[in-house]
Amino acid sequence: MFSLLKENFKIALGSIKSQLLRTILTVLIIAIGIMALVGILSGVSALENTLSSNFSSMGANTFNIQRYEFTAQRQSSRERQKVNPVISYRNVKDFEDNYDYPFTKVAVSFYGSATSEVKYENIKTDPEVAVLGANENFIENSGLELETGRSLNSFDVDNNSSVCVIGSDLQKALFPDDNPLDKTISVRGSKFKVIGVLKAKGSTFGNNQDLRMIIPIQKARSIFTSPNINYTLSVKVDKKDMLETAQDDAILTFRNIRGLNPIEKNDFGIERSDDLLNRAAENTKVLYIAAWIISIITIFGSTIALMNIMLVSVTERTREIGVRKALGAKRKTIASQFFMETIIIGQFGGILGIILGILIGWAVSYKFELDFSAPWVAMIWATSIAFIVAVISGLYPATKAAGLDPIESLRYE
Repeated sequence: MFSLLKENFKIALGSIKSQLLRTILTVLIIAIGIMALVGILSGVSALENTLSSNFSSMGANTFNIQRYEFTAQRQSSRERQKVNPVISYRNVKDFEDNYDYPFTKVAVSFYGSATSEVKYENIKTDPEVAVLGANENFIENSGLELETGRSLNSFDVDNNSSVCVIGSDLQKALFPDDNPLDKTISVRGSKFKVIGVLKAKGSTFGNNQDLRMIIPIQKARSIFTSPNINYTLSVKVDKKDMLETAQDDAILTFRNIRGLNPIEKNDFGIERSDDLLNRAAENTKVLYIAAWIISIITIFGSTIALMNIMLVSVTERTREIGVRKALGAKRKTIASQFFMETIIIGQFGGILGIILGILIGWAVSYKFELDFSAPWVAMIWATSIAFIVAVISGLYPATKAAGLDPIESLRYE
């Protein structure tokens, strides 16, 4: 049995080599379908990984109070989109003073600028550094970690200390060979002593999370004096089972600060990291479905193409089949020879498609700065589908070859 299988394998390879151009075209047709599946699924997986990593950086058991919801609801053409007032400094101070839910920590922050130039001695960065003003709870509530040094503390914030915590890329730009701790850097003419360096977080959709500088909030307010600064509140709950009630209490407190009556809708947004994660998962499900639809259509075309090519091969080799039958070859032997040839072509196409799909997924991830990971699930599916395509495509041609009449086959020209 094994020797027969080995012989059929050799015959199949010989037939493939004798029709090399046709085989290459067939392999490419199958590879395109598999490439579409693996490429799209790996790209969607990279997007999902990036979104998950980005949203989870908010920190566990944390919710934010901000000007708008994460996704603005689509309004009809007759409705005006609601414009929420900015969250002012008075709003956040009132919230800090009035929100006293147990086991919670409130972080206050705002973006002073996203295009600042930071200097150290004769070294300066491009004007692309984000400067944030924050209180002592911001780094912990945001899920950030320190590589070296310490975080801002209440003494720094209460006394407007000229200190800062910097991102890893800012450290590399200003202190490529030196220890940044206790060094003095300047932004907009104000000097700050570096007290800590954050661990690298990477980029998300071109937004570099490591090229930033965090300074005490009051110090930031004295440097960035725009009249309509929008602040963000972040509340971390130490006990997970108290998260829901802590959030409800925060909403009620902030509604009172805004002066809303009971029938008015919130004029602010509230977001939790797990809410954002769930929304991201829902959006990527749609992309997965689209990927499968596109891939199934392409693979269906590959199946028809492979079957047609094998039928042509049966027709061209009719006389050869007659000779083998005349020499005593059985029906199942003839069928297995053509079936083996189809399986080999299908697997070649699957392997090529997987390689091209991974390269496409990696290229998309590199271009859009996504977190690429090997799409093992997509590769397993692709291998299985390539085999199924070969089985379906080879079944009818192999059966037709096995059923040919040896006398008529020998007379075929």
